Amino acid sequence: MSANKISSSRPPRRRLLQTLAAAALAGVFAAPLAAGAAYPDKPLRLIVPFAPGGVADVVARSLQNKLSEALGQPVVVENRGGAGSVVGTAAAVRAAPDGYTALLTTTAVAVNPSLNPNAGYDVVKDLVPVINIASSPNILVATPGLGATTLPQALEKARAGGLNFSSPGVGTTPYLSSEYLFKSLAKVSVTHVPYKGGGPALAAGIAGEVQLVAIPLPPAAPHVKAGKLVPLAVTSRERLKAWPNVPTVAESGFPGFEDSTWVGVFFPAGTPAEAVNKLNGEIARLLAQPEVRQQLVDLGFEPVGGSQASFASYVAEEAVKWAKVVKETGATAAE
Repeated sequence: MSANKISSSRPPRRRLLQTLAAAALAGVFAAPLAAGAAYPDKPLRLIVPFAPGGVADVVARSLQNKLSEALGQPVVVENRGGAGSVVGTAAAVRAAPDGYTALLTTTAVAVNPSLNPNAGYDVVKDLVPVINIASSPNILVATPGLGATTLPQALEKARAGGLNFSSPGVGTTPYLSSEYLFKSLAKVSVTHVPYKGGGPALAAGIAGEVQLVAIPLPPAAPHVKAGKLVPLAVTSRERLKAWPNVPTVAESGFPGFEDSTWVGVFFPAGTPAEAVNKLNGEIARLLAQPEVRQQLVDLGFEPVGGSQASFASYVAEEAVKWAKVVKETGATAAE
């Protein structure tokens, strides 16, 4: 990658992206729901393909009750972690496309098909993007025992050898952006230890099983505030208002570096358009409520929202972008 920036930008191959987005939109919606049927008329299963405590789980739990009220039906969150979110995603892809099984996941859904040849799904053909809920910068934290309080200090210790870092899994942006930072930019070797979600990755850092943790900010925040982990740098373009004393990766010696993790909802391909539009509309209305937006902001997220079409186009762009990062870093699902 010619620049340090890892962020969404429109690739020059606009025609390819338009084709991918069109396929996602075609999504290939199934026949309409039965005439007269009220959707939804039974509980909605929301698969989160990570262990509890990670960024996707935090978002799911924060919206669960309000979404249930909006839909008039229970929303059941089901954590199915494993293989960097591939296990839970595959379960969602295989689910009946009836509008009653949705997937709430992160950027990993667009990364895994290029990272893992056995992912078993195509993000454009096998899933229908519903809505982009929120995004958050990632953060690199250290264990207090490492004795580093800045990213340059941690990199110096890494050059001496023997350091490792945990992440929510091989298909996640904290993993890929850290690999890019360590290998391509800093030219240091830090061993990656993948976990089944942000919760276990953080637990490994708190327990001292790893020296560094690459993680989206929201699940890390309480542990940093409690002094259990030391913040080294955030991947946002600028310092965060809520964390003014934590520098960015860019100002820590890597100008232009920027990365984030988004969280969105998907249905399996073939889901009726009525169900897709209903869920998009209800979540969009929730995201427009000041109290919901503030709750997400307090957790470290930036609310996004938007139409189903805009999210489908964005997901197609993300798949192309991260395929390039995977190629450049040489990352594989076997790490």
